Amino acid sequence: MNNLIKIAQESMWQDKGVPSFKSGDTITVTYRIIEGNKERLQSFRGVVIQIKGSGMTKMFTIRKISNGVGVERIFPLYSPHIDKIEVNKVGVVRRARIYYLRDLTGKKARIKEKRVVASEK
Repeated sequence: MNNLIKIAQESMWQDKGVPSFKSGDTITVTYRIIEGNKERLQSFRGVVIQIKGSGMTKMFTIRKISNGVGVERIFPLYSPHIDKIEVNKVGVVRRARIYYLRDLTGKKARIKEKRVVASEK
C-alpha cells in the first residue's frame, strides 16, 4: 500500500532541483505572483525557522524583519509558483524549529554563520 502511494506521488509531481537547506539557513525564495493576466517575480529573503512534512508535502517557514515588523511566510517546497530557491548563508543552530527567534530583537536575533573553508588543489 505504501509503495503504491509513493508511486502515485512521484508520477503527479515532477522533482524540481531543490537545494538542501535546514533551520537557521538564510535563503531567498523567488516566487511567481499572478495578478489578473499579469505575472511577476518577487523575492522573499529570510531565515528558515522550521521545515515540516515529508516527501512532496514538505513545507518550510521563513522569517524576516521588514520595517521593524517580523514577517513569516510558509512555502510548500514543491509549489509550482516557486521559481527558484537560493541558499545565501548556512547558519549554525542546535534546534530543528527555532521559534525562540520570534522573541529576540537586534543583535540577539543573529545566527552564527558556518564558515566554509576552501580546499587547495
